[in-house]
Amino acid sequence: MNSPASTTPTARSRSDAVSEATPKELGGSRKVSNPEVQQLFNRIAPVYDPLNDWLSLGQHWIWKGMAIASSRVKAGDTALDLCCGSGDLARLLAREVGPEGRVFGVDFSPIQLQVARDRCKNSPTAIAWVEADALHLPFDPDSFDAATMGYGLRNVADISQCLRELHRVLKPGATVAILDFHRSEQPWMRQFQQWYLDRVVVAIARQFGLTEEYAYISPSLDRFPVGAEQVALARQAGFDRPNHYTLAGGMMGILRATKPHDPHL
Repeated sequence: MNSPASTTPTARSRSDAVSEATPKELGGSRKVSNPEVQQLFNRIAPVYDPLNDWLSLGQHWIWKGMAIASSRVKAGDTALDLCCGSGDLARLLAREVGPEGRVFGVDFSPIQLQVARDRCKNSPTAIAWVEADALHLPFDPDSFDAATMGYGLRNVADISQCLRELHRVLKPGATVAILDFHRSEQPWMRQFQQWYLDRVVVAIARQFGLTEEYAYISPSLDRFPVGAEQVALARQAGFDRPNHYTLAGGMMGILRATKPHDPHL
């Protein structure tokens, strides 16, 4: 097995083969902090993409595009997509960094990673798929020029630790954009959100035999910190002037945070 230092994205000698590298070769860890959630995402992987399209009426592509823009990724960058799932954000990052850049998609679900690998096998940009826990990333400090995370922060076992890991692996001046569901603070929108989850999301999931897997969304939203709390957690993790803005009537949001050049800021 390669040493941890060889997993850093700055080790460019493997760039030609990076899209075909196995999680083991890339230093991926099979130790996970939340095995129940890992099993859940393994189960929903085969229908994850079509369900996302149906349940969001295709709007998730707009929100993901906004997350990419918020990350300030640019051509030639080395970018990270944490909790990459089936690879949507990683593919969008690959378009932005171009053939001179690199993208690392990280997830703890091996089945989701296989779906992502199959979908992105023809990408002109090198994309490495790494099986690893979001709380213990197998990368050197100061490795990435930009990062995204879509619908993952809500599911990690320790949000503060996840933010600290993101801060650690980002280069000074690099930005992370974290997209996720939220409980709307508008009473009427919150009521609609609950109705939609109960009557639409769970109902459609039931047709795939995944009622319990999608019923978890509602309680996970109840536990998830609101925007101001996320900003405070990002600041505690060391990020500079983090901000959070809402989408879709407050049912969605993006936390954007930048690693300062001066660690004492």
